[in-house]
Amino acid sequence: MRVALFATCVNDALYPSTAIATVKLLERLGVQVDFPAAQTCCGQPQYNTGYRRQTEPLVRRMGRAFEGYDHVVTPSGSCAAMVRDHYPRIARRGSDPRLTAVSESLVPRMYELTEFLVDVLGVTDVGAYFPYKVTYHPSCHGLRMLGLGDRPTRLLRAVKGLELIELPGADECCGFGGTFAVKNPDVSVAMGEDKVRNAASTGAGVLCGADNSCLMHIGGILHRQDSPQRALHLAEILACTEEEPLT
Repeated sequence: MRVALFATCVNDALYPSTAIATVKLLERLGVQVDFPAAQTCCGQPQYNTGYRRQTEPLVRRMGRAFEGYDHVVTPSGSCAAMVRDHYPRIARRGSDPRLTAVSESLVPRMYELTEFLVDVLGVTDVGAYFPYKVTYHPSCHGLRMLGLGDRPTRLLRAVKGLELIELPGADECCGFGGTFAVKNPDVSVAMGEDKVRNAASTGAGVLCGADNSCLMHIGGILHRQDSPQRALHLAEILACTEEEPLT
């Protein structure tokens, strides 16, 4: 089984620890992971801002970068959703037959991390140890576009020492929404503050998610409020063991 990591540009630039944790976790489960150096952005920022034509070269580049792999795994629900939901739309509207070829080839091989763990590897207990109270925020892309369901929480509940506390209003958007946060900053911050208030009410020390874009938004508000609560990607929790705890 040939598996490639799609790190995403957000993780590569701002949260490399998440990509490292993903590889560490998968290798602990016996999966050999490659990192195709040709990968760049999937085109989500451009496409969400209305620049479909400018997204097309990135779609073709993604196709070339991940050609030949059985599975492509990413610790980002939004980027997985971009490929699975929007690449077929881009292919249908574009005039380049290569876009259709990329869409038909890459879409069925693209997995968000929790999908890959539960559906492909068939595991929920990954041997993790994390002795803290945690609440989980399901990002909109994972919740609505990918339909991740309870995969993330099943993985969290199997972590030794972890106490999972339900997040009030969990299905409500955190307010990030990519370029939405840039175009509508006041609304975005207000939504984020609602999310942070709900997270604080749980008493958990860690707010966990599967999208660092959302966690960046929520974590920024936590930081500005001097909150002791920490925003942390699910991959980094699952990568922890008693021998290698979170640093």
